Amino acid sequence: MTLIGWLQILLFFALVLALTKPLGAYLFHVFEGPTQPLPRVLGPVERVLLRLCGVDPKREQTWRQYAVALLAFSGVSLLITYVILRLQHVLPLNPQAFPAVGPELAFNTAASFTTNTNWQSYAGESTMSYLSQMVGLAWHNFTSAAAGLGVALALARGFTRRPGPEGQKTLGNFWVDLIRGLLYVLLPLCVVYALFLVSQGVLQNFAPYRELTTLEGAKQTLAMGPVASQEAIKMLGTNGGGFFNANSAHPFENPTPLTNLVQMLSIFAIPAALTYTYGRMASDTKQGWALFAAMSLLFFVGVAAAYAAESADNAAVASAQVAQVGNMEGKEVRFGLPASALFATVTTDASCGAVNAMHDSFNALGGLVPLVNIQLGEVIFGGVGAGLYGILVMVVLSVFIAGLMVGRTPEYLGKKIEAKEMKLAVLYVLIFPLVILGLSAVAVVLPQGTSSLNNAGPHGLSEILYAYTSGAGNNGSAFAGLNANTPFWNISLGLTMLAGRFLMIIPALGIAGSMVGKKVVPAGPGTFPTNSTLFTGLLVSVVVIVGALTFFPALSLGPIVEHFLAGAGKVY
Repeated sequence: MTLIGWLQILLFFALVLALTKPLGAYLFHVFEGPTQPLPRVLGPVERVLLRLCGVDPKREQTWRQYAVALLAFSGVSLLITYVILRLQHVLPLNPQAFPAVGPELAFNTAASFTTNTNWQSYAGESTMSYLSQMVGLAWHNFTSAAAGLGVALALARGFTRRPGPEGQKTLGNFWVDLIRGLLYVLLPLCVVYALFLVSQGVLQNFAPYRELTTLEGAKQTLAMGPVASQEAIKMLGTNGGGFFNANSAHPFENPTPLTNLVQMLSIFAIPAALTYTYGRMASDTKQGWALFAAMSLLFFVGVAAAYAAESADNAAVASAQVAQVGNMEGKEVRFGLPASALFATVTTDASCGAVNAMHDSFNALGGLVPLVNIQLGEVIFGGVGAGLYGILVMVVLSVFIAGLMVGRTPEYLGKKIEAKEMKLAVLYVLIFPLVILGLSAVAVVLPQGTSSLNNAGPHGLSEILYAYTSGAGNNGSAFAGLNANTPFWNISLGLTMLAGRFLMIIPALGIAGSMVGKKVVPAGPGTFPTNSTLFTGLLVSVVVIVGALTFFPALSLGPIVEHFLAGAGKVY
């Protein structure tokens, strides 16, 4: 590790911190302000869209109505994308004449992009037409991010709103949140972002692929396409699905160190800003900064561990007695160790899934960091919206534990946490490991699962565990030694992604619906402050303990034992 490397990490975090308050204030203005930004420009567009959709913006929804609208929209979106992929061979904008996508892969991809996961069992530049990339995939990048943003706002309203007239228990309107998230946040930011990427050399065209002759006389095909427009929302919406198979390691997606920095910054921008938005909604910005501090602490621990692990030599290369400068296998020389370790940490903290280095080539403990980041429950900033509602569920658990320690009914923002909220919070927490560990156990004993492995031993287990963790955590990155493009893996991972998204959103909305109508109790001498350093420490401890209790045994058999075997000269 070097001073320059640490300065890169600290500069990145300083930029995230600088963006958090202004962007968070803007998000509060969009979703909770009396008027939205640019009312004379974007206001008429919003009203037309709402009128076309038959939505009354003043009519709010209960948590059940909000959930039904979200599930219906997501289900129809999934079906439309599936049809586009199955019919892409007869649809326009297919200059390479790519055939229809097979049924299992089409299901996997449609589920992946609907759930904001963007897991890819295929190479995009050799599988998807331009129409499929834009209308099927990039469109989902926008809508899935906006949907997650809406769920976070609904849960935040549940905690921060006071009971309405006549016991009204509404959380906003899903269609209004969706349209405002697209119109005022994601679309304008992505227009500017895409133009910046084009200025740096990212492709944006509809040209056919180009055949070139290399210096050796061989033929090479260079893929073209509308890359920058998809790249912008892929990062800003914490989606991660790359136009190219190499993702952000590809020079046409991520050509310069500047684009690399901006891409990482855009991954964290909205999730970090939402903590400040939440503080404004609670009328106490310290509440939001406490969440930000907890996320930041977990982030720094992860990036320090990843950087340290990748600064060590690769055990497999060491046996060949070759001089090394850290583990450069699977990394771009133009980014180096610190930017690769930072990118891997950021993308798995925020459930983005974009990569600029191959996680499968990391040292054992270096690969452990991205895996643990996801298994902590998508709460270290997390996805757009998903990070906030994930950390708020952990807040419920933390407040409950604090109440047990002092023998007092737990309260959060003046509202009592009771049995119903705890049941829903525990359900939220248990669904995640149940899906990951259950399906991983099935995959390691079935030939359909193990036949796709390129590595034996503990690293093979890590590849399987990472795949289901990435799917359930709606991340999308992978240990690429696993060939996931088989019927078994496409179907099981597709179901994993749907479960990891929607089976966890429903309890979160249930908590919001239960909390929104509760009376607010004034703070007293025994009230545990949830905007303090002490609470931040408790919250971090709960996140780590819950993750350790559920996943440490599996991790011990995978990357941890692999690390010790590598030290003994046994490399898989």
